Amino acid sequence: MFSSPRYFSSVVKLRPYQEACLEACKNALHAGATRIGVSLPTGAGKTTVFISLLAQIPPPSYSPSTSRALIIVNSIELARQAAAQAASLFPQWCVEIEQGAKHKASGNADVTVATYQTLLQPQRLAKFHPRSLKAVIVDEAHHAAAPSYRRILSHFDPAIKSPDATFQPPQLSHPIPIIGFSATFSRHDGLALGSVFQRIVYHRDFLEMIKEQWLCDVRFTSVKANIDLRNVTVNSRTGDFNATSLAHIINTNTVNSLVVQAWLDRAGQRQSTLVFCVNLAHVRALTKAFQDFGIIAHYLHSGTPAAERHSLITAFKAGEYPVLVNCAILTEGADIPNIDCVVVARPTRSRNVFAQMIGRGMRQSPFTGKVDCHIIDFVDSTNRVAGVVSIPTLFGLDPEEVIDGDSIEKLEARAQTVILRDMDDGPVRADSRDDIPDPKYITYVDYQNPFALVDGCSGAPHVAKLSPYAWVGCGNDIYILECLGKGYIRIEPVSADEDKPAHYRATFTEATMHIPSAKALKISPFMRKRLIMTAETLDNSIRGCDTYVAQKVLRGSLALGLLRTAKWRKAPATDSQKAVIYKRRIKRALDQNAAAETLQNMTKGEAANIITRLKHGAQVWGHIHILASAYTVHKAHYEKKRKEAKKTSQLAEKERRRRERETVQVGPLA
Repeated sequence: MFSSPRYFSSVVKLRPYQEACLEACKNALHAGATRIGVSLPTGAGKTTVFISLLAQIPPPSYSPSTSRALIIVNSIELARQAAAQAASLFPQWCVEIEQGAKHKASGNADVTVATYQTLLQPQRLAKFHPRSLKAVIVDEAHHAAAPSYRRILSHFDPAIKSPDATFQPPQLSHPIPIIGFSATFSRHDGLALGSVFQRIVYHRDFLEMIKEQWLCDVRFTSVKANIDLRNVTVNSRTGDFNATSLAHIINTNTVNSLVVQAWLDRAGQRQSTLVFCVNLAHVRALTKAFQDFGIIAHYLHSGTPAAERHSLITAFKAGEYPVLVNCAILTEGADIPNIDCVVVARPTRSRNVFAQMIGRGMRQSPFTGKVDCHIIDFVDSTNRVAGVVSIPTLFGLDPEEVIDGDSIEKLEARAQTVILRDMDDGPVRADSRDDIPDPKYITYVDYQNPFALVDGCSGAPHVAKLSPYAWVGCGNDIYILECLGKGYIRIEPVSADEDKPAHYRATFTEATMHIPSAKALKISPFMRKRLIMTAETLDNSIRGCDTYVAQKVLRGSLALGLLRTAKWRKAPATDSQKAVIYKRRIKRALDQNAAAETLQNMTKGEAANIITRLKHGAQVWGHIHILASAYTVHKAHYEKKRKEAKKTSQLAEKERRRRERETVQVGPLA
């Protein structure tokens, strides 16, 4: 079915993955698919692949004259690149460009490269009648679900729905393969690529390509900046930051100076640096910041005239100046192999956009002396916002990880260490890397949901973000973990002195005798406490103690009983538990009936938490009283909070779906 022209085989030698990609495409087409997608990273040679594929797709057997092909791109630069490559690989082909006023194709060429903007004009699109086409290629195909693209593609396949209600689907004499190529074959704005393509038939990740040395080596540095993104608005359609809102935070003299100083410190010797900004004002301001430091820098944006843009890019490719600053214009399709440094000076919540930006520097260019590419991005070190993509998150690391000149191998090794550490720590804890950090101290008496008994009466809701175990807060930043009769672990703060800064100290007090027996003998059931560790932060203290208890105190499946979700904690509180709480606290409640009713509905876990807090000095009477009174007084307040929680949950689900859309894999498209 497919041909392999003699001229083609003598001109270009495809890489193994390119051959595999061609085979996947041909197999899918042979099996009857007509709308397929290919996901290849920047620098992998997508243009070579799809031009090679066109050479191997024959005309229909019943119509040998149907031999023309249309390539749809989204910029004049891409049109020129594709046309030049087609003419270079196959000089016998007639290759034309359809774009704007300067480039008007005849419609009769072997291959025509057209911009989608031009094809939106009916008279320009009419040149390419379906009966004469053997295939349509869509470059940067992650745009293909947009109404503008569907308005064009619906002329070549009636299964693609046009956004125009009056559009009449074509009557085709033969099915026309529509094949999309992209480095980021997904859409974070929610438009379903399945409305155009049936399936992805081939996918390669850029990290794999770097490790296999098809792309250049990369070095990563993340710079922690005091940037607060919490008040930056998010586009409800794309899920990414709104540029104007983001620029108010990013485009400041302080941050711009930090970007330049970080570049001077870590990449000042690089020959060709491409910088990504938020908007036009940011482009101009950051370019001036580079120039103020004595660095020759120029900028590009969507409004730069074509001749000036061509001149600036040509000079940059020739190494005539070291820094080119841009906003969005070079995110896609820029073929500048000599780029040996990329500075990401604009935070993004899109993995696609992030990958496109850093992908600009991944092409190999040994003729320019390029050895590797240094990627520098700027992370929000104090006020993390959900979904921000950075170098650490790309590798599954915490955004707080220090990354300075690290290679892919080193970052992957660190990520693997984190995975193994979490496995050793016992049950998997919730991943909160992309959450805004919880405050270190929580006001205990501010109960928002009386019906939930304040996070199981733990007195420390924030600890639930740090550990899956049933830690209990006892006030004054003291935390207790009861070890199912084996003793208890205590974490407490230690003030700074001349020898040591403020820190946390963790101790284990082991039980040597059955507690009821010790009580009968009127002796302590516990040994003297033993020091486990000290740590600068509560987070590290909790992690260390979780590891200790699982390895030293309750090994194996016994540690499951410490989980907040343990089955025994959900059973009704025992009579003995209720008696202890009633004797110690309920008698002092102002409304004993309401307090007793609250006690009656307690679970074992909630009662155990309260008893632990009583034993270790916490003031629980206020807890019982407030729970009981809040039950009857604050229903309206709780209902408001319930609605807020529902809205938060819906937003979280929307974010989950957005991230899911950014995952690319071979198979059918929804």
